[in-house]
Amino acid sequence: MPPPAPRPAAPLDACAPALASAPAHRRELFEARVERWWPDLYDGLDGVYPDPFGTASRVIAAAARAFVEREDDLHRLDLRRSLEPDWFQRPTMLGYAAYADRFAGDLAGVAARAPYLAELGVTYLHLMPLLEPREGPNDGGYAVADYRTVRADLGTMADLRDLARTLRGHGISVCLDLVLNHVADQHEWAVRARRGEQRYRDYFYVFPDRETPDRYEENLPEVFPDFAPGSFTWDDDLDGWVWTTFNAYQWDVAWSNPDVFCEYVDIVLDLANEGVEVFRLDAIAFLWKRMGTACQNQPEVHALTQAMRAVAKMACPAVLFKAEAIVGPQDLVHYLGKGRHHAKVSDLAYHNGLMVQLWSMFASRDVRLATAALRQLPAIPASTSWVTYARCHDDIGWAIDDGDARAVGLDGHAHRSFLSDFYSGAFPGSFARGLVFQHNEQTGDRRISGSLASLAGLECGDPHAVDRILLAHALTLGWGGLPVLWMGDELGLTNDPGWDHDPAHADDNRWAHRPRMPWPPHDETGVHAGLRNLVQARRALPHLHASVGAQPLDPSDSGVLLVLRDHPLGPMLGAYNVTEHHRPLPAYRLADLGLDPAACVDHIRRARLTVGDDGAIWLPPYAALWVTGDEHA
Repeated sequence: MPPPAPRPAAPLDACAPALASAPAHRRELFEARVERWWPDLYDGLDGVYPDPFGTASRVIAAAARAFVEREDDLHRLDLRRSLEPDWFQRPTMLGYAAYADRFAGDLAGVAARAPYLAELGVTYLHLMPLLEPREGPNDGGYAVADYRTVRADLGTMADLRDLARTLRGHGISVCLDLVLNHVADQHEWAVRARRGEQRYRDYFYVFPDRETPDRYEENLPEVFPDFAPGSFTWDDDLDGWVWTTFNAYQWDVAWSNPDVFCEYVDIVLDLANEGVEVFRLDAIAFLWKRMGTACQNQPEVHALTQAMRAVAKMACPAVLFKAEAIVGPQDLVHYLGKGRHHAKVSDLAYHNGLMVQLWSMFASRDVRLATAALRQLPAIPASTSWVTYARCHDDIGWAIDDGDARAVGLDGHAHRSFLSDFYSGAFPGSFARGLVFQHNEQTGDRRISGSLASLAGLECGDPHAVDRILLAHALTLGWGGLPVLWMGDELGLTNDPGWDHDPAHADDNRWAHRPRMPWPPHDETGVHAGLRNLVQARRALPHLHASVGAQPLDPSDSGVLLVLRDHPLGPMLGAYNVTEHHRPLPAYRLADLGLDPAACVDHIRRARLTVGDDGAIWLPPYAALWVTGDEHA
């Protein structure tokens, strides 16, 4: 156990001037929050920075300033969220992710489409990068030049504030990307570093020659081997090599400098006061650099996220942190908190493994690898939640663990190669129409771009495509946690055939699965109606609360994934047929869980199960069942 943190008397004294204009009850509330979250803040900084007490005092003063400036409506939201801390874990939650311009033109357009989202059941809207990026190439907006300015073509910060207010009125929370690992080379910090200001040069990792970069690169993987090989870029104005993990124009910031931590705390607080409720912590795994490692998943990352979250809880406790960490299962759980950081780091994390295994099952028509791999995930804190999804804005990297593959008799490299062949359409009989993204000649890895509908076979007219799409939605909605739809997946939008017509996107085929939203929305496939049915069924099932873990069970049939959710109200069994054939679910599997098969209800079809003379419930091709005892119908 860490030693107890010193009392925060001095930090409270330091923030007194900022609180002087606040009513007495507000001052008392803020001071109570500081007392509550001070241990988490200090513990996160202690051992990371040489003066944890001084750094903590600085950010508490910033929190006091933001707390006083926070609108009354947001203070009321803080109160409601404090009384309902599980608000984001409930089965009534449904996420939606989109680029604002591709969804509705600009922020005002998004606000006008709020009723569409609310009717679909959306309660959480993730708008992809909308803060001011650098001019020229900008990694899809992830090369941020100004964290406090909205892209001019989308609107202004006042428009963002108005949008957040409109969405709150419809019960929808705004999620925004916060790029933590790097800034654009046109950001003020980089500009001032180039001018020779030592304070800002110290915000980056700059080396006079290749000796140290070469030592680091012995262990650093390349993120974009086609676009940006290597992890360092020479800059004439700096007269040195600057760390650039992703692209030459994205400079990694030095989180080893406490000034950088304080800068990002200020940014979080300011954006929270604009109405942002969830921060997607982009590229969080890369924050801390350590020689001899891949410079990912270092323990300081979790400590500093805990400290930043503690400051947010003082000023704006309605805010959530979502870790964008696409890492292995044993590393991933740390982003939600493990050991001394248990339940103190991020509130949400992406379940990348579920997405990967979903597509693996569709290609192989076999659930055994998915069952083995998904079982390897450690339990997460009961106060946190997975974000589940079938597709997102990014490519799919085949994160198939070699050990998991060996456990079911597969070769990991060969299976990853098969998946790339299958989803690029190169494998004989494939129904998918994806595109190869970032072929790494050294490792053979080939990531895949493509929309949910195109990867599921709708583009080529496969007769089972709609069933596959709905099964993908059923699995992500039925896993528990916070499911997020990628824009257009509710309509079965296929790849954009003109994705490369824009010169800015011509060399990045991920834009194939980022088509523009058609207005009015039109769907002749039945995907929208089927999804609405799933969303409504999910909302009525307390078993899908995120605090209840999903437990993959040994399959009775290699084509049917079985997932148990052992809720205090009773068990719920999810059954998912990943093949184009009828497959059996033996009735005894329900009896083994303490359920009476003859009295069980499938909540997707809102009907009792039918047990055949052979003692099995037969699942049609690509069908899903959400089964409980009838007392929970």
